[in-house]
Amino acid sequence: MHDFVPTPAFRFGRTLPIACLGALLAFGLVACKGGQGTGMPDKKGDKADEAIPVEVAKAARRSISASYNGTAALEARGDAQVVSKTSGIALKVLADVGQHVVAGQTLVSIDRDRAVLQEAQADAQVRKLEANYRRATQLAEQKMVSANDVDQLRYDLDNARAQLRMARLELSYGNVTAPISGVISTRDIKPGNFVQINTPIFTIVDTSWLEATLNVPEREIETLKPGQAVELAADALPGKTFAGRIDRVSPVVDAGSGTFRVVCAFAGDDLLQPGMFGRIRIRYDQRADALVIPRAALLEDGGEPAVFVARGSKAARVTVKLGYDDGPWVEVRNGLRAGDQVVVAGKAALREGTAVKVLQMDAAPAAQAAR
Repeated sequence: MHDFVPTPAFRFGRTLPIACLGALLAFGLVACKGGQGTGMPDKKGDKADEAIPVEVAKAARRSISASYNGTAALEARGDAQVVSKTSGIALKVLADVGQHVVAGQTLVSIDRDRAVLQEAQADAQVRKLEANYRRATQLAEQKMVSANDVDQLRYDLDNARAQLRMARLELSYGNVTAPISGVISTRDIKPGNFVQINTPIFTIVDTSWLEATLNVPEREIETLKPGQAVELAADALPGKTFAGRIDRVSPVVDAGSGTFRVVCAFAGDDLLQPGMFGRIRIRYDQRADALVIPRAALLEDGGEPAVFVARGSKAARVTVKLGYDDGPWVEVRNGLRAGDQVVVAGKAALREGTAVKVLQMDAAPAAQAAR
């Protein structure tokens, strides 16, 4: 057998792919090294080191109140419909809508000509029977009139006197008067109209006191008591607040709604009017030296109450135990100390340990605490 000696062409065909592969690997290594040496930024690393801008506020000590907030419409404490107790033509109408009136004040004058005549007839009948009765008693002493006749005359006289009082009462109904003091809200009568008996012709509302009724959840039944101070802000009067008090509290909880009624009373004036919609706050407790933070610092992620605190250049998530809630402030009973910087703006982008850059310090809590 002859030994096989590879030809140059065969040797080239076997070794060329290996040489090409080596060259490609070498080129790739050089390219990788060249890429690192060009100074191009590592975007991932720079993003991790980029600080998030935030605004913070210091936890501070100040007074804070516990309160219940609700809404209700104002109602007049009392109202009355004015009706006539007799029929007749309205000669004069002496009051109009918006006018303040006092109890007993004449509002309408009704024609009373017929009642005057009836009163005169009854008076004449009484005087006649009084004279007859005097003569009968004299004759009875002389045994000329029986005792039964004298008794009958006395009964007739008593009846005539009752008729006279009735005629005078009917005559007095000619002046329709206000049953309560207050403001006239409606008028359904004009001079010359025929007034029907027991038909409403005015409505009077007593605005000396206004009431607002709250339906309060039963969990508050031990905290709200008569006499507690109440603040009212009316939507129709922005920027103004009115002081009142709890007038009465229902002792019964409605089984269907789980609420009980709390009636708040406010002194009437020229500003508050029945029908106005009011926002009511009842403060039932107060802490003079509570640690508070702005409500805006609380995280809204559905978990336990927590805030982000700026510690150095990092953000730390801190779980807190809350106390009283008073408008823009919330009390922190555990988890923070006075002076801790809580994030109030920019917290949505934060995670535990995120680098932060404080842009602004909100001094409002400290200013409030100094007051």
